[in-house]
Amino acid sequence: MSTFKTVARRILNLPEPRDKAAAAPTADMLAPQAAPAPQPAVAAPAPAGLQQWTDAAARLQAQTPGPARTEPTAPEAEDRTAPAGQVPWQIEDEKSGVKFAVKVGRGVLWGVVALAAITGVRSWIWAPAAPKPAPTKADSGPQYPVQEAQAVAARFARSYLTWDEADPQARADALARDMPRGTDTTAGWNSKGRQQVIVVQPSTVSVLGDKRARVRVDVLVNGPAADAAPADKGDKKDDSKKDDSKKDDGKKDDSKKDAKPAASAAWWMGLEVPVVQAADRVVVTGQPGIVGVPNSGPSVPAPDSRTNDMEFADRTRGVVEEFFSKYATGEAESVAAPGASIPALPSGMTLGAIRNWAVDEGSGTDRVGTAVVSWNVGGAEIEQTYRVKVTRVSSAQAERWQVAEVHGGLTP
Repeated sequence: MSTFKTVARRILNLPEPRDKAAAAPTADMLAPQAAPAPQPAVAAPAPAGLQQWTDAAARLQAQTPGPARTEPTAPEAEDRTAPAGQVPWQIEDEKSGVKFAVKVGRGVLWGVVALAAITGVRSWIWAPAAPKPAPTKADSGPQYPVQEAQAVAARFARSYLTWDEADPQARADALARDMPRGTDTTAGWNSKGRQQVIVVQPSTVSVLGDKRARVRVDVLVNGPAADAAPADKGDKKDDSKKDDSKKDDGKKDDSKKDAKPAASAAWWMGLEVPVVQAADRVVVTGQPGIVGVPNSGPSVPAPDSRTNDMEFADRTRGVVEEFFSKYATGEAESVAAPGASIPALPSGMTLGAIRNWAVDEGSGTDRVGTAVVSWNVGGAEIEQTYRVKVTRVSSAQAERWQVAEVHGGLTP
């Protein structure tokens, strides 16, 4: 029992109980004193929160007598006996820095708890959106060398459609530049006839896959006229008869002196050339095919109709006539607006007439109109259409309109 009480006192931090005999007053203590000694200052009463623990300790000491103890010596008794009216312990206030650190720590802890709670509730209600996958680009590999394919096909077309029976090897050597090694470049031609290429115009490239493509080439060729062939054959038959008669007569053959060169003509031909990219080069893979050239283009929508300003067109017609008369002679800048740069037309062209001059409705210092002009060139008269921009030029003495820009066609 005494052991339990001792443990309880240690837990409650209570003082050890004193012996009753030692605590009883002695005769000397009860004897009257000659002069009362000055009393020490009364300690302040214990705090209200500590008073209950002090009362409990006093009651425990009164109910349970403690074990007999030997009388301590005077100095020891003075050390262990608290002055009257004072408690055996005191509560010390914490420093302000410690209180602040405790408050901050608690605030941080509660903030973390609150954030975790809010985030969790939000994830329960609104599920997080799945991230969008980054767009992936299909690897189509390197682009086909279109320009190189057009250049190779154009050079091959010139060589393929040019032949001369007097020098067949020249055609074979030219074809070998753009065909695979070991290809028979003489195949496909019977080594007869004569034809010359004037113009070569490469067109679309159709990529077929596996580094192969087909290139369209338009070629302008010049050769014997088609209608001259039958006449030549008839002449040859007639000549043969004449030769026989001359042989019979024993006269000299003069048919070569009277022979005339066959008539020639020029026409467009289409050629589709198969090519392949090999060893960082584009080469022709085999025989091409001659195809037709369209005789006309597709239908297109008519241009938008414009409202004309007839009064303004009449006032500026002389300006436009003067400009076009100087245009062909290379003196257009002398009558054009300041700062205008208008190159001269080719030599040999003279103005025929201004067929029509109409100005679009509008206002301001810049106006645009359409001029239909006829030119005399190469012994013929041709008609052209221009879009002309005139601008108003002012000076201290006068104000006039001059041509600032000129473009061919009906585009705005």
